[in-house]
Amino acid sequence: MKNLHLFLFILTILTAKAQHKGNFNQKISRANIAGNAIAYGHTTKQKQQNLNPDSTLIIDVRALQNVKASSYTAIFNISQIAETAEATKNLMSLKVENIKKELTKIGLKESDIAIDVISFIPVYEVEVTKKLFSKTYTEVPKGFELQQNIHMQFKKTNQFEKILSACANNEVYNLVKVDYFIKNIAEVYKNLQTQVLQLIKDKKEYYSVLGFDLKEYNVQMADQKYCYFPKDFYNNYQAFNSISFEALKQNKGVTTANKQTSYYYQPLTYENYDIVINPSIIEPVVQVGMEIKLHYNPKPKNDKPEPIVNKETERKYYVISPNGDIDIKELDTK
Repeated sequence: MKNLHLFLFILTILTAKAQHKGNFNQKISRANIAGNAIAYGHTTKQKQQNLNPDSTLIIDVRALQNVKASSYTAIFNISQIAETAEATKNLMSLKVENIKKELTKIGLKESDIAIDVISFIPVYEVEVTKKLFSKTYTEVPKGFELQQNIHMQFKKTNQFEKILSACANNEVYNLVKVDYFIKNIAEVYKNLQTQVLQLIKDKKEYYSVLGFDLKEYNVQMADQKYCYFPKDFYNNYQAFNSISFEALKQNKGVTTANKQTSYYYQPLTYENYDIVINPSIIEPVVQVGMEIKLHYNPKPKNDKPEPIVNKETERKYYVISPNGDIDIKELDTK
């Protein structure tokens, strides 16, 4: 009994130690936290830069604002074929009208939907004619193909799932793209400018406290602004491993299957920014940025002594008459 109690005591200590230690060395936990895209991809290691003092003072301020779009436009491509032009047109019109009816049920207006006709062309097939000593290949018309793009504008992200359902119910699956729009981007840039100028003012005061008088420096300036949309920030990756379930059904050895390509939204990271407005996001956003860089170079000092200017002595000449007259006249040599 004593041995049993001792064994249980040691087991309790080991278990408690493992719980306090946590999953620090467990690779699967690190993979779950970091995500498959990072765990099985190439990660960038951060390295602290060495400071190199310089006589040039640099004020580099970067600001970023995450802006939720005020409206979105989804574009779907629709392709329809039929044996005659009239039949092709009627089938396309029926499909579009059915989509519009479903979209109006989720709050979209008639003005939020637009049709862009891409092409309306005849479709040909090659007909082979066999002869005694040869074959001939002739193109003959077999029908018509009509392609249209349907543009749908919406303001709430949860409406997009219903738009997908409306299109899928009518056999439209080709999503071309989704555009993001900001109602007044000038206000966003103005807000960024205000934040950047305040930070520049604070940094100037910081240099003043360190003993630098910026009036003794020549300044050079460069600035830029930019706007990035979510469509430019989707990365892809493949899972580290995948297993075929067909092997389990057939009671055979486990075989690897083709790895699925996955996509994820990777916006601009914040490590290079001094100001980030609305940093916490849960959906793709428009990222608007601004950067101002100032270079302060010391003004050249004038240490040379002032040059000595030799002033010529102004001379005057007089002529005395030979007869000894006292009247003396000045001689004008100019």
